[in-house]
Amino acid sequence: MPAAREMPYTLAFDHPPRRVVSLVPSLTESLFELELGEVVGVTDYCLHPRDALAGIPRLGGTKNPRVQDILALKPDVVLASQEENTRSTVEALRAAGIPVWLSFPKNVQQAIDDLWYLAGLFQNPAAAIKLKTLAMAVDWARTASSGLVSERYFCPIWRHSGAQETEWWMTFNRDTYAHDLLSLFGCVNVFADRQRKYPLAADLNQASAEPAGDRDVRYPRLTADEIEQADPDLILLPSEPYPFTERDIEHMAALWPEMRAIRNRRVLLIDGTLITWPGTRLGKALRELPALLSA
Repeated sequence: MPAAREMPYTLAFDHPPRRVVSLVPSLTESLFELELGEVVGVTDYCLHPRDALAGIPRLGGTKNPRVQDILALKPDVVLASQEENTRSTVEALRAAGIPVWLSFPKNVQQAIDDLWYLAGLFQNPAAAIKLKTLAMAVDWARTASSGLVSERYFCPIWRHSGAQETEWWMTFNRDTYAHDLLSLFGCVNVFADRQRKYPLAADLNQASAEPAGDRDVRYPRLTADEIEQADPDLILLPSEPYPFTERDIEHMAALWPEMRAIRNRRVLLIDGTLITWPGTRLGKALRELPALLSA
């Protein structure tokens, strides 16, 4: 899907929808935490809250959910993400007459706005109290970070390696939720202004770039040399979408022994959902990330 944010505030119901299918793990968790609707179907990657999800039908992955199984559940609305789900899935559901609400938060405020919209859609005033508290926590974190010493970071979200191919890492730039979230804690993204180039060879500085058109440019792919030249103070290795481990720390230490983050032992394994799941998990991120980042 194109990178432009499609505003999803066009659904109209005579009464609050009841039966909901969620194709977005972060929104699945948010529905339960805010007590919105009756969740009747989720993806294989919807992990939280574990107990509440027991027995709820699994409908496949975020990229390839089984549309016919979704239709069989007769949902009043399906929640999807422009970033995580495919255009073909959304169009198939809409063609079958199922209302699809499409989210695409590219910063923390948009993520909160999406939660407010859902609270209004399901007409649950009690959710407003939780959302007001969450918004206040974000404001407090942003204010508190103004007095912190900034730390320049690199956070890969994918790694590609092959014996006959150039090794590369994917990261995110400033036009993403993860970037904005980490900025709340005074962290400075060393690749904030780096845009993805097409094709891959151009991104790796091995060929000329072609026009990106409507393709997403927010997730550049980087060579080891480009990362080394950025010389970050901190490297964050999330557990998803790529499962970074201690072995990756050892690999980086061998590649970049003189990098500041390596020399100062500032390479941290973190729970990836804390930085990549927009939704009520934001509250958990606000509670846990400061301690992790200061470790």
